[in-house]
Amino acid sequence: MSLDAQIKRLLPGWLKEPAPDGDIVFSSRVRLARNLNHLSFPYHAGEIQLEEVIDQVGAALKSAGHFKNYTLHRLDEMTQHDRMVLVEKYLVSLDLLKNPAHRGVVLNQDETVSIMLNEEDHLRIQGIYPGLQLNKAWESAEQIDRLLEAKLDFAFDEERGYLTTCPTNVGTGLRASVLVHLPALKMVGQVKKVLAVLPSIGLNVRGAYGEGTDSAGDLYQISNQVTLGLSEEEIVGKIVSVTKQVIDQERAAREALLANDSRLQLEDRVNRAYGLLTHSRLISSEETIKLLSDVLMGAALNLIPKADGQVVKELFFLIRPAILQKLIGRELTPGERDHYRAAMVREHLGMNRK
Repeated sequence: MSLDAQIKRLLPGWLKEPAPDGDIVFSSRVRLARNLNHLSFPYHAGEIQLEEVIDQVGAALKSAGHFKNYTLHRLDEMTQHDRMVLVEKYLVSLDLLKNPAHRGVVLNQDETVSIMLNEEDHLRIQGIYPGLQLNKAWESAEQIDRLLEAKLDFAFDEERGYLTTCPTNVGTGLRASVLVHLPALKMVGQVKKVLAVLPSIGLNVRGAYGEGTDSAGDLYQISNQVTLGLSEEEIVGKIVSVTKQVIDQERAAREALLANDSRLQLEDRVNRAYGLLTHSRLISSEETIKLLSDVLMGAALNLIPKADGQVVKELFFLIRPAILQKLIGRELTPGERDHYRAAMVREHLGMNRK
């Protein structure tokens, strides 16, 4: 298989679609937590019950015609390397990998839907799309939820809603999130001020991989705190509304940086970043992410004629350790990763699609 074909295969399927507000919003994701009635939740379930979850979900998939393009993957039949590829593509969580025995994930063909099995809950149904398409992600996850609920007996209480392992997920069981790129707000010293308001209105702000992760590459995840007492539509609508305000503030910050003397400084910054990425022979993951953040903003503002924003976004994934080693075809030492990462960036940035 050629390198180009390998790249196309390993890039997240959801990343390949055209994206509204894609200059600022990387992705929109909705996750529904569900558990099967009369079975212990995963943290207390034994091997037999965990296998029962996988068996029941597998049977439900086979009996519903809608799922003909879905595949169930058992984690204990995959290498740790392949499991990490799924994490780096935002298709499963790190928590799911802690104990791969009796755990799995169901994926559709274009990777816009994933269903984690026996993570914190028996099922975690996820819809993910590029750009600001949270309503589309919700509709996708809700459709799968409805189809599975017709085949499976979910744990549900008339007063409390869907029952989940963590009390903060009880109710709708819905977590909606957007991953936003906010380099200009950071450059003008406003990003902390803008994001600090969100917890007071019931929203969380985390790093790119969720709780406990940092905001590498100026990427921030905005999600709901509350799942009980609000409808799914209200939760999704609130995050969409707030995200649009954050988008407006980031665009205003970018316009401010383009004005007067600061424009030359901005042009110098993003073009220096592009020059380093296109000429480096050794480069760390941390430095690459920082430089890609600047180049992505430069591409969005048409300050780097040769830079294609979609190609830059793809590099945020292609340079990650598991995906990079999968492309090379073997495990790499840290030094080798720095070498191949630099080569990957140089080659991929040359794929100008404008």
